[in-house]
Amino acid sequence: MTGGTKLRILVTDGDNRSALAATRSLGRAGYHVAVAHHHHPALASSSRYCRARIQTPDPQKDPEAFCTAIVEAVRTHRLDAVMPMSDITTLTLARAMQDGLLDCRMCAPPLDKLEAAADKRTTLELAMQLGVPVPRSIVLEQHRDAERDLDLPYPLVIKPARSRVWYKGKWLFNAVSYARTPEELQATLREFVPAQFPVLLQERIEGPGVGVFACYDRGRLVALFSHRRLREKPPSGGVSVLRESVPVDPAADAHAQALLGALAWHGPAMVEFKMDQRDNSLKLMEINGRLWGSLQLAIDAGVDFPRLMARIMAEDNVTPVLSYRIGVRTRWLWGDVDSILALFLKSREELNLPPDHPGRWRTLLDFLVPWSRGLRYEVLSLEDPRPWIYESRHWLFPKRSKSH
Repeated sequence: MTGGTKLRILVTDGDNRSALAATRSLGRAGYHVAVAHHHHPALASSSRYCRARIQTPDPQKDPEAFCTAIVEAVRTHRLDAVMPMSDITTLTLARAMQDGLLDCRMCAPPLDKLEAAADKRTTLELAMQLGVPVPRSIVLEQHRDAERDLDLPYPLVIKPARSRVWYKGKWLFNAVSYARTPEELQATLREFVPAQFPVLLQERIEGPGVGVFACYDRGRLVALFSHRRLREKPPSGGVSVLRESVPVDPAADAHAQALLGALAWHGPAMVEFKMDQRDNSLKLMEINGRLWGSLQLAIDAGVDFPRLMARIMAEDNVTPVLSYRIGVRTRWLWGDVDSILALFLKSREELNLPPDHPGRWRTLLDFLVPWSRGLRYEVLSLEDPRPWIYESRHWLFPKRSKSH
C-alpha cells in the first residue's frame, strides 16, 4: 500500500488528549478515523473527525478482552492500521501482533524493544553503557534492601522500574514519589506489593525538564521536536499544562539518538531529561515508546507526528521533518486549573515543590493571562467544539462522569 494511499486508522484510548490530537490531525488530512474506548462519548470520539466509535472493554481491567474487541473491530470495520495512545494499549497490541492475533499495521517497534524502553532499570543500564548521564541510583530488588546504608542524599526519588505492572488480574499504576527521610522511604516501600519491584532510588535532580520527541522509520530518524514545560500538573512536576516549542538541545538530541539508535527504534518515542542545575548537565529520566499528552503542540508547531506515522504505515517515502516553528505555545486549560488549585489547597511541602518554583501568587498572575502571542488552546477549538464541551462537563460534574 504505497503512493499516498489513505489508510483506515483506529485510534485507541479515546479519552486521552493525544487521541484527540491524532484524530483531528488524521481526519483533517482525509483519513478515515475510528476511535476506540471503553465508553462513548469520549474526548476523541466527540470530535467531528471521528468516523466510527468502537466500544471495547477497559484495557486496564481486562486486556485480553480488549485485544479481542480490537481484533474484531479491525475485521468488521476493514481497518488497515491501529494507533495506540497509552503504555498499556501499546504493549497489549504489540504482543497481539507478535502472537499473530492482530492483522493490521502499527507504527511501533517489536515487543522486546518496547518492553526494554518501558523498563527504567533497563534504560538506566543502557544509558550507562552509552555514556549518557543518569542520576545517582540504587536498585532495590525487595523492600528490605532499603535497610542498608544507601549512600544517597535525601530527598530521594522513589521510581518503580515499570510504570505499569499486571498484578492479580489488574494493572497497577506505579507513580513516582519522594521521601524526605528514611522513615518516609520505609513507609512508602511497605505499601508496595512484590510485583512492583524492582524499584529505583535516585537522587533528586533540581532543574528544568528537557524532552526530545522523535519518530523513526525502521531505525531512520524522520521527525524531531522539543518543548519546554512552563507549568505542570502537579506543580512539582508531571503532566505539562502549558508548554512552548523550543529548539532541540544538541546534547539531548545526541543522547536521545544514541539511546533510540541502540534500540533500533521504529515509531514515536519521547526521551526525557532534566537539566541538573548543579553543573548544567543533562540527566536521563525515562523513555516513553508512544505518543505523548502534549502532542497537539508539535502538530501546531509544524511536526505532524500522526500524519508521518500514517505515511510510514502506508510505506510511503517520508521526508524527514527536523525543523519547526519556535515559540508556539499550547495550554491545556482544565489541567492548568487543576494545577493552580493544587498550589492554593496544599502546602509547598505537600506538593514537594522545588526551591526555584515561583510560588502561588506569581503563578496565579501568569495563569490569569488568557492569551499571548503564539498561544493556542489544546482541546478548545471553535472549528471542532464538541471535545471541549465534553471535557468541560466532565471537569465540572465529575461524579456524573463516573457513571461511564
